[in-house]
Amino acid sequence: MSKSYKELMNDITTFIFDVDGVLTDGTIHIAPNGEMLRNMNIRDGYAMKAAVENGYTVCIISGGLNEGVRIRLRNLGITDIYLGVPNKVETFDEFIDIYNINPQQVLYMGDDIPDYHVMQLVGLPTCPQDAAPEIKEISKYISHKNGGTGSVRDVIEQVMKVQGKWMEHFNARYD
Repeated sequence: MSKSYKELMNDITTFIFDVDGVLTDGTIHIAPNGEMLRNMNIRDGYAMKAAVENGYTVCIISGGLNEGVRIRLRNLGITDIYLGVPNKVETFDEFIDIYNINPQQVLYMGDDIPDYHVMQLVGLPTCPQDAAPEIKEISKYISHKNGGTGSVRDVIEQVMKVQGKWMEHFNARYD
């Protein structure tokens, strides 16, 4: 019998997220100068920062290339940011080798076909509610939130709650 997604959350030490369609709603606003602007959810940011502060490894692997995204993520304390990635499996393999991470301890959230193969390599593949059907099919957890509207917060908060670290993080700041 396979473990439920809640049971798998006990083992998670590492979060990996795509950007467009996961940290954003997938919409790109194109400025007159050609710059592509994205919206990110502040609650997703809070959760990623809380995860970093609690010792989780947080990594971003995205096919998109936007320096504003990199700056935003660095300001949250995320150091492993791979943008403009043509092959997510190669980047994933290099990342887990560098940090000696067991793939079964990784939660990956993706939303579309470029995430498909890497999601098959992790212990807990997840996706936003509005992910592509093929991604939903291989996900062990589908968030009730769409990409860019709190799906990242949803999975981080659940993992931290299962591991007893969610309010512990908050309370430690104000004790």
